[in-house]
Amino acid sequence: MGGSGAGGDRPKGVGPLIPPLTETQRPLRQQIFERIRAAGLIPRVTLARELDVSPASVTTICAELIEAGLIEEVAAPRDVESARGRPAVALGVRAASHLVAGMKLSDREHTAVIVDFAGNLVADEAVPRQPGPMTLDELLTAVETLLARVCTKAGVAPQALSAIGIGVPGFVDVAAGLVHWSSVLHERNIPLAAAATARIGVPVTIDNDANLVALAELWFGAGRGLSDFAVVTIEHGVGMGFVMNHRIFRGSGRLGMELGHTKVELDGALCRCGQRGCLEAYVADYALAREATTALNRPATDTLSINALLESLYDHAKAGNATARSIFRRAGRYLAVGLSNVVNLFDPELIILSGDRMRYDYLYAAETLAEMDNLAINSGRPRPKIEIHAWGDLLWAHGAAALALSVVSEHLLATQRDLAAQ
Repeated sequence: MGGSGAGGDRPKGVGPLIPPLTETQRPLRQQIFERIRAAGLIPRVTLARELDVSPASVTTICAELIEAGLIEEVAAPRDVESARGRPAVALGVRAASHLVAGMKLSDREHTAVIVDFAGNLVADEAVPRQPGPMTLDELLTAVETLLARVCTKAGVAPQALSAIGIGVPGFVDVAAGLVHWSSVLHERNIPLAAAATARIGVPVTIDNDANLVALAELWFGAGRGLSDFAVVTIEHGVGMGFVMNHRIFRGSGRLGMELGHTKVELDGALCRCGQRGCLEAYVADYALAREATTALNRPATDTLSINALLESLYDHAKAGNATARSIFRRAGRYLAVGLSNVVNLFDPELIILSGDRMRYDYLYAAETLAEMDNLAINSGRPRPKIEIHAWGDLLWAHGAAALALSVVSEHLLATQRDLAAQ
């Protein structure tokens, strides 16, 4: 511990060094725009009251946002009893000012949506594909094909888009635009964002697909009113997105929340990441399929797809096959271990289980949740609420679109801030 300075030394100060205008201290212009976007329609006087700022400040900033084409005045609906006098005016995002696309690239299906600046769905598309990793060129061609199809549905050219968000499974650095590893790519450490931007001619941002499910829940779903919640995705892999203080938490290296690669068994089953004992190696599609082949007495040369194999396993479990039921039960127990770790580490308000495998109710049976309760710290309080969202891949694409909307709006707001400072 240091003492007080002597001889005129400059005080060094104490406490955390928090950079100005961080996520917890956003510029008023950004706070106003985000509140308008979240509300849909909101009067100026309500904005001033909720943000605890002067009506004059709100009026000045809103005038700048209107001039920049980000928001617009809209006649607000009102009750018949208050219909006399001048029509009430509210503020809303100018939906037609920008269009963005969101895509999810996965092992068995690529999906895409186009939304306007207010987040309204304009068009969507899904393209099945053969499982397995691709070269970068093959992946970019798949992106171009999917984008052309969804743009045709929307009646716009790809170059009319302001931004594109893309989600892929694996280890993704969103800030650097790098895919360090993904099951959909042969190569490692690929600058996918830059490569896709160069190929398409529209700015592209990439992220881990589980983060984008959390973003979709934050923007469009059950997480809109929550400050802290977790989304655990179970499909070909096991992913997790975590929202902390209304923002996606990614960690210092932007590779955090890899729940599927936390270890649940020392020297255990081989995971597709190359390590052993990962949660994913006991719960994900390929883990269940590995055991299903033996349980259903399928020959080693069987060409049945993983989806068909899992559906057969599920049908056998529902029909009372003890071996099939034990496979799901074992996976559910490992899932309980993973979920209890999430509870113990993060204490989220809500855990959302999402992904195609949520159709298999054995994974979240009462026994699984009871085991999670036993493994979680007994604080005397109820455990976090758990919701099951067995939504399709379009939800993931919506999260990618939300990522693109964030990039566009932050760029436009930063431009406005710079202009105002001149």
